[in-house]
Amino acid sequence: MPFDECSYLKCQTVPQMMKFAWDNYKRYAWGKNELRPLTRNGHIGNMFGGLRGASIIDSLDTLYIMGLMDEYNDAREWVQTSLDLNSDLPLGNSVVGSLAHRSAAAHANQAHVPSKSGLSLTAVFAMSVEHSTNGETSIKHRQQCCTVKQNTYKNGEASLFEVNIRYVGGLLSAYYLTGEEVFKTKVMELGEKLLPAFNTPTGIPRGVINLGSGTSWSWGWASAGSSILAEFGTLHLEFVHLSELSRNPIYTEKVMNIRKLLNKIEKPHGLYPNFLSPVSGNWVQHHVSIGGLGDSFYEYLIKSFLMSDKTDDDAKKMYYGALEAIEANLVQKSPGGLTYMAEWRGGILDHKMGHLACFSGGMIGIGADDGAPEKRQHYLDLAAEITHTCHESYARSATKLGPEAFRFDGGGEATATRLSDRYYILRPEVIESYMYMWRLTHDPKYREWGWEAVEALEQHCRVESGFSGIRDVYTMTVSHDNMQQSFFLSETLKYLYLLFSDDDLLPLEDWVFNTEAHPLPVIRKSCLQEEATQDKTVSK
Repeated sequence: MPFDECSYLKCQTVPQMMKFAWDNYKRYAWGKNELRPLTRNGHIGNMFGGLRGASIIDSLDTLYIMGLMDEYNDAREWVQTSLDLNSDLPLGNSVVGSLAHRSAAAHANQAHVPSKSGLSLTAVFAMSVEHSTNGETSIKHRQQCCTVKQNTYKNGEASLFEVNIRYVGGLLSAYYLTGEEVFKTKVMELGEKLLPAFNTPTGIPRGVINLGSGTSWSWGWASAGSSILAEFGTLHLEFVHLSELSRNPIYTEKVMNIRKLLNKIEKPHGLYPNFLSPVSGNWVQHHVSIGGLGDSFYEYLIKSFLMSDKTDDDAKKMYYGALEAIEANLVQKSPGGLTYMAEWRGGILDHKMGHLACFSGGMIGIGADDGAPEKRQHYLDLAAEITHTCHESYARSATKLGPEAFRFDGGGEATATRLSDRYYILRPEVIESYMYMWRLTHDPKYREWGWEAVEALEQHCRVESGFSGIRDVYTMTVSHDNMQQSFFLSETLKYLYLLFSDDDLLPLEDWVFNTEAHPLPVIRKSCLQEEATQDKTVSK
């Protein structure tokens, strides 16, 4: 059916996909973190420290926005009655050292984690942080290196980053959209449990925290006990809103302290490396990536500026300074004319781009209008070029879904040249950029590309009892990974729905999306002034 003849079908298909994914999660995995659709059971994982219901929290705003009110009410009731923020679970498997936001270190060559299906994935490509294709650790957008210890730690040990973007972000968004006090109560309680992670000599938080005891430590695979840029740099939006709701400045103070340190230390060529010591406050390695380990740090700079009603001049200066350094050192043009962002390792370029880095088209797009006047059209053009390149990574595969990473060397362009990079785990970043670029330009190609993704997801990732990632995007004989990621419900389907919706649904001038696609309202200057006046009155 031609694209322009199915507008009604487009508008209805995405909520139907969401309902199908949700219904199967509810039937087979209710209260667990994610659904395993092939084996029809739930997956708990080790990233959330004993917290449960990640798919429920990640789905609250999506269900509400799509008007799936029966499903939303079931989710709200579960939060009210079953979201336990004080769980102390039996000893079990614990992942030591894992990922980093759309991050994860394809860092070691060692960690070897067998999957349920018997497929082995090496850490180098394997644990894609936002998730591993074998589903043993599910982490937001990234790749990771980890080892598994049996019966050593309690499940109170959580990724600060993952809990913040999924649980804190999801509860904040649900509260702001609905006004339901239960979400505010829960998020305030959870926010307090994250503060001990900042108890370091520099105030840079460590990546792992025991939600019960408050003890924190760095990922075992992170170089020299370092913290990860995309993790400690992806707290600002949520923590500012925690201060807004609680009227307690401590959350904002914690994230502003991170900013102060970053502004003080030297940046190689103006770039921000991925690893920083929370003890010394110095960079540990000079590896720079706009994909895993680095990505959402940059995203939160421009979004902090936008969320502040464009008053956070420090965030603005940091963002455009970083973007200038990225353009000077990382942005490349392939022989075939594709613009991409390489990775930087101590001055040597690695000509690959991860799926995670494909969020950057949308990021540069939403920041274009506030750049220097002479650069605004340039930034919008750059955003369009990067989004085009990421679409090419989809278009050049047999399934029309993109690989985890694609390269621009050895004669290939926008294709995965390594077997270990060929998987797709329902990631949202390419579709995210389609949505932003549609909102900014209304070029119909972005909706056309989004519809291609819908058709590919339906054809290759939909199984009898949910949606699953696939192990090789270059073969039509797909092998599924048996994991319906929670971010598929929070991000991939939400961005698709917004792509096909009117611009006045969550307009970009009023809302910013955290890196898990949870919408948070812009904090208006008038609101801040009113609060300051009220505070003075109370003090008198």
